Amino acid sequence: MNPFEAIVLGIVEGITEFLPVSSTGHLILAQRALGIPNDVASRSFAICIQGGAILAVLSLYWPRVVSLLRGLVGRDASGLRLLGLLIVAFVPAAVVGLAFEDEIDAVLFGLKPVVVAWFVGGVVILAVPLLRRGRSEGIEVDSMNVRHALVIGLFQCLALAPGTSRSLATIVGALVVGLAGRAAVEFSLLLGVMTLGAATAHKALKSGDVLVAHYGATYLALGFVTSFISAFFAVKWLVAWLNRRGLAVFGGYRIALAIVVAVLIWKNVLPAA
Repeated sequence: MNPFEAIVLGIVEGITEFLPVSSTGHLILAQRALGIPNDVASRSFAICIQGGAILAVLSLYWPRVVSLLRGLVGRDASGLRLLGLLIVAFVPAAVVGLAFEDEIDAVLFGLKPVVVAWFVGGVVILAVPLLRRGRSEGIEVDSMNVRHALVIGLFQCLALAPGTSRSLATIVGALVVGLAGRAAVEFSLLLGVMTLGAATAHKALKSGDVLVAHYGATYLALGFVTSFISAFFAVKWLVAWLNRRGLAVFGGYRIALAIVVAVLIWKNVLPAA
């Protein structure tokens, strides 16, 4: 890896991490396009630079984060309640992810399953209005209950397959149970901080030595910083866009990208693995 590749991967990670398009899928595509192999080091790099995107969300939602921290020490009842709901939503994916971590790494970190997930996810996005039909809408984060959180957590399990998108799964889950658009994005982002933070820490502890040996701390830092900067602006744009336009554009983008990449794989321009 060279500095240019580290910066490119950081930008791709930051832009796509919280958009419903799959950061993992885009990173796999970027790595294959750059000639970076599918190995433990490259997969660990892709996960560890998520830390920059996590830091961006923490900075953008700092008042809410302070409320959660105050709730943790018993000084903010609403913050403590929201923290409990985030934990409920976090647990299903954490349990499934740890149970099937090796299988996910070995089987699903290839372009073929990513292409399928991009296409299916695009169809799901376009079907969101049908999924919400007949359900109550407009629930805010402070009005959520345990059932809402658990359903969103179960949706997040779908994102363990690269290409699905954690943001897509949790935002769609939140919309399906009736959250308002802005509330769905906020809860998805806060849940992402918890989920991605745990995944980053776990992967760093498990494969950090391999990662540093292959790529070095400097390239990791470059990916982290560029991930933070690009995620900061991407999240602000996402919130504004969803408030005005909704998810449909991401559905069309995913389907189009899946078709293009499938053709490139078929023509042997990109490797399928």
